Amino acid sequence: MIDRYAVIGNPVAHSKSPEIHAAFAHALGEDIEYGRLVATPADFRPSADRFRQEGGKGLNITVPCKEEAFRYAAVLSDRARGAEAVNTLRFDAGQVFGDNTDGVGLIRDITRNLDVGLAGKRVLLLGAGGAARGVLGPLLAERPASLAIANRTQAKAQALASQFGGGASAIALAALEGCSFDVVINATSASLADLLPPIPRGIFASHGLAYDMVYGRGDTPFLARARAEGVGRVADGSGMLIEQAAESYFVWRGVRPPVEAGFSALHQR
Repeated sequence: MIDRYAVIGNPVAHSKSPEIHAAFAHALGEDIEYGRLVATPADFRPSADRFRQEGGKGLNITVPCKEEAFRYAAVLSDRARGAEAVNTLRFDAGQVFGDNTDGVGLIRDITRNLDVGLAGKRVLLLGAGGAARGVLGPLLAERPASLAIANRTQAKAQALASQFGGGASAIALAALEGCSFDVVINATSASLADLLPPIPRGIFASHGLAYDMVYGRGDTPFLARARAEGVGRVADGSGMLIEQAAESYFVWRGVRPPVEAGFSALHQR
């Protein structure tokens, strides 16, 4: 039987993960099947159970189910435990293993593909949900000069900052007025609805990077704002998607695929 995998969450119709993983498998001479499953946190568990019972080998988890996947996994990697969010599930014999490859995917994309160093930089992370949780630890490991978390609900940002031992600080959205950051990362889901996070003007340093984790939508309102304000560089989450997918493939199958195959598959669409 062909090993089956899928991405699960809502929405997933736009997801390019099936094409990327098919390209990885082709490059490695392997044969897998990869699909899409629609689920909300409320029906995530029965959906994942059904996929396992039908012989599924693993799942990628996207919004809004990453924290539910964390609770679903019986065994967790250090990355997942630190993030309290899971984006990769592997179904071993009688056991569910949860990991989080978002952070390594983001860091590899920014530092390798975009060639932007994070050490000594002023970094702003927008959002405090599962996407932000998955990348905060790896971002701190790059030793930025400062890392601020801003969220519509400030208490959630404060809780997330406290969880990581004070390496990051929470800042109110209103308090961003007059602040400037070298790297601004949008980890909210606003771009999925073509909305702009409630950020003031002037937060993007002219030499800086504006990075939106959402991909495949051209200039999102967040990136359009950054570009209009003259930020040095803008990037969507395409590279992060490919890098985290390659890490997930390694978690599932023990072999690391060439990321070039993923970029080629993405550019062909």
